[in-house]
Parts: sequence; structure tokens; C-alpha cells
Amino acid sequence: MALQFISAEEAASYINHDDVVGFSGFTPAGAVKTIPVAIGEKAKLEHEQGRPFKIGVITGASTGDSLDGSLARAEAIKFRTPYQSNSDLRNLINAGKADYFDSHLSVVGQNIRYGFLGKINWGIIEACDVTEQGEIVLTTGVGISPTICKTADRLLIELNSFHPGALRGIHDIYVPADPPHRREIPIYKPSDRAGSEIIKVDPSKIAGVVLTHQADEVGAFSKTNDITETIGRNVAEFLSAELKAGRIPSSFLPLQSGVGNIANAVMAALGAHKGIPDFEMYTEVIQDSVISLMEQGRVTFASGCSLTVSPEMLKQVYDNLRFFHDRMVLRPQEISNSPEIARRIGIISINTALEADLFGNINSTSVMGRKMMNGIGGSGDFTRNAYISIFTCPSVAKGGKISAFVPMVSHTDHSEHSVQIIITEQGIADLRSKSPKAKMDAIINNCVHPDYRQALRDYASLAGGDTHTPCTLAAAFGMHLELEKSGDMRNVNWADSFRK
Repeated sequence: MALQFISAEEAASYINHDDVVGFSGFTPAGAVKTIPVAIGEKAKLEHEQGRPFKIGVITGASTGDSLDGSLARAEAIKFRTPYQSNSDLRNLINAGKADYFDSHLSVVGQNIRYGFLGKINWGIIEACDVTEQGEIVLTTGVGISPTICKTADRLLIELNSFHPGALRGIHDIYVPADPPHRREIPIYKPSDRAGSEIIKVDPSKIAGVVLTHQADEVGAFSKTNDITETIGRNVAEFLSAELKAGRIPSSFLPLQSGVGNIANAVMAALGAHKGIPDFEMYTEVIQDSVISLMEQGRVTFASGCSLTVSPEMLKQVYDNLRFFHDRMVLRPQEISNSPEIARRIGIISINTALEADLFGNINSTSVMGRKMMNGIGGSGDFTRNAYISIFTCPSVAKGGKISAFVPMVSHTDHSEHSVQIIITEQGIADLRSKSPKAKMDAIINNCVHPDYRQALRDYASLAGGDTHTPCTLAAAFGMHLELEKSGDMRNVNWADSFRK
């Protein structure tokens, strides 16, 4: 069957109000870029003529501005899941103009197949190659593309010549059978492969192919600074000490790391630390620091869901693709984030906290418990199943006006039962095998900024007594309330809170 080449505008004309659309990509890597812009323009025209136009948007994770930004600015989003990082979309969600439901990334694909997200009318997929036999070669992100291709009624393909067809072979497309027929996922080390290098679909499902030549909309990562570099060194020192103590095998274990400047600083510190052997990664996002460590031989293999690197680094990868073909694999997110595999191979998870409390509960998503930042992403998939789970964050924000540590988090994404280690630029709190009171001491003494230590010790003293978990409901959110009142948590007055 011959492929039908169409314009982005024609592709957008196929999408109707109330359709549910699944998109490729995981971060801006592999996200479609041309068709969603055209859908946004169609939405604006429909709205100008007094007609409703909103669609359900399901992606792998965050995407680029051409997708999330264009649709958000056109107010064309009925609902969005599972993760986002676009400021326009975030504003739309927090204004109540688009429904958003957060989700662990590992379950999105299976929830689509189970029918939990309803009927998928269209799948829009970026590819570096597509054949008349229905063979699709993805680009830099896999996400939920295999499941979208399987479940969507029809498909539209963005054939993006920016990405070389030689990417074929870097993907491992494996979709597990659904219960009650599911078997173990046959991956026992990061370099194992379980599936195919392509997605195969019925060619008749492909309604059209749009030709593009556009780079991924991945911006440059923030540079590391003294705080993030200190956090990175603290992580490296902790893991080196665990090796020496025999609590980590001498061959080391695969690492999972989040995204951003802290993650880059952590990876750089691990690569530079002489006490850390060469290591593998089993993670979501492969970013700049990982590529550099692969070239140095410090990272021997990296398994991920997307290649989310700066434009300069992506060119470096494409110029040396044969080298990276042997050292990298990109998988669907239900495999890259699989709890089964994470527990089997013993990953060490390293993720970032937005807020933590004195017992080790972690808020990864919500500002003051009300406004969504980005979403939980895959941090829970790894944290709950890690050999060792680590959370990192600076001890303060906004010039010291906000403490990352409070008596009680305003929203809980990871409970104290899953969080083993917390690391800031101040130090390391090991929460393993500790009672709530002992966790409080470890966090205050090792992770809290000096400006807040006495205040939190005072809270612990006032809320304590003969109790298992020191907590006073009248004061548990005292620091949050003070931030709303004066704009600075350092002004908290526990006497006022406890009198209430």
C-alpha cells in the first residue's frame, strides 16, 4: 500500500473536537512538532467561529513547545496526562481550564490497553523512517508509541529527516502481554534486548505522512553551581562508602537518575570519583552528562526511554552513531520504568524532591499542595523498587525564604516507607531502619539549612512527648502559612501556631 504524503494542515483537518490523541515522544525527544501546531491553529479558527474544539492529549511524558505549548495557547486541550513541563500548559492546568491527571509513567501504556483512558482515535508519531509495509523507525524518544500504534484507530506519521535512518537498531520495542497472560520481561541486565528494532503496524492504519526537518526542542541544561556540585559530591561519597561497607556489590549496580542540573552534577561527580567503578545505567532519560561519561568509558552501557540531549550533544552522537549503537538502547517507558526490572537488577535510584518533611515523606509535584509543577514522572516507579532510593535537593529556595524541609509536606508523592536516603548540599540523612524520631534528628542535623535547624528542632520538641510520631496538626503547616503571610518561612513563630 503506497504511503499518502500530506501537509500538516491536512493532517490537522482529520482531528475532530473531543477526539483522544496519543502522541509520540518522551520529553521533547521524539515528540511531534508540525502537526500539533496545525491542530492548534485549527482550534483557534474553530473558537473564533464559536465552535468548540478540544482534544484529549496522551503522551509519554513532557513534550516540546510545538506540542504542549501550541495546544495550550490555543486552549485546545480537554485533558492531559501523564506529565508536563510547559509553562503555558501548567498555567492552563492551574487555572482549571484543562483537566490533568498525574500518573506513574510505567503504567500509562498498559492503562491505555486496559481501556482505562478510553478510545484512542488518533496516534501521531515521529519517525526517521516508515515503509509501505508499515515498519516505523522511531527517533530519539520511545515513550508510549508502541501502544499508541497498536490501539489508535488511525495513525499520522511525521517523517523527520533531521534524524538519520541509521537510528534503526538503537530501539528495543517490547510490549508485554496483558494479564492474565503476562510473563516475566526477559531483561536481566541493562544491555539485554527483548523485542524489535521497529514498530510494525497494518499499513492501512496510516492515514498520511507529513515530511518535516526539525530538531528536537531540547534546550540547553542549566549549568551546575556550587550547590549542585556539592550535592553531586555528597551522592558520590555516600555510594563510595556503601561500596566500602559491602552494602553494594563490588561490581556496583545500575543507576537511575532524574533530569536537570542536579542530575547532571550527580553524574559528573560519580564519573570523577575514584571510589566509584565504571557503571551501567537503567534509566528514563539519557542526557548530556551520560553521553560524556560514555565517551570516557565511565558509563559502559545506558538503557533509557529517550535521548534528551542538547543540540550540540545530539550532533556529537549522530556523528559517532556506530560507537553509540553498541552502548545504548531506547525502550518503551513501561520497560525502561518497569518495577519488575528495577527490583530484579537492583537499581540505585536518584531523584529530585520539591519538598520533604521531617519523616522522609517527599513532595515531587505540587507547590503549596495546590499548584501542579510538572508531575510525578517515573520517580515512583524507581523509588518504590530500588535497591537504594535516594532523593536530592537544595536545602533552601528563593534566596533562603523557602526551606525544602518542613514539619509535614503539603502533598505526598513518595511516602517515608519508600525513601531511604536524602542528600542536600548540607549533608546526607540515612533513614534506613530508623524510627520517626530518629529520622527527624537525621534530617535536621544533616540536611536542613542552618537558618532553619533551630526552628525545626523547636517544632520537634513542642510536638514530641510520649508519642511515636511527633506531630501537632495545629502547627504542622506553620511554615507554609508563614510563607503565605510574610513571604519568608524564617519568620515562623511556633508559639502562635501551638496556641491555636
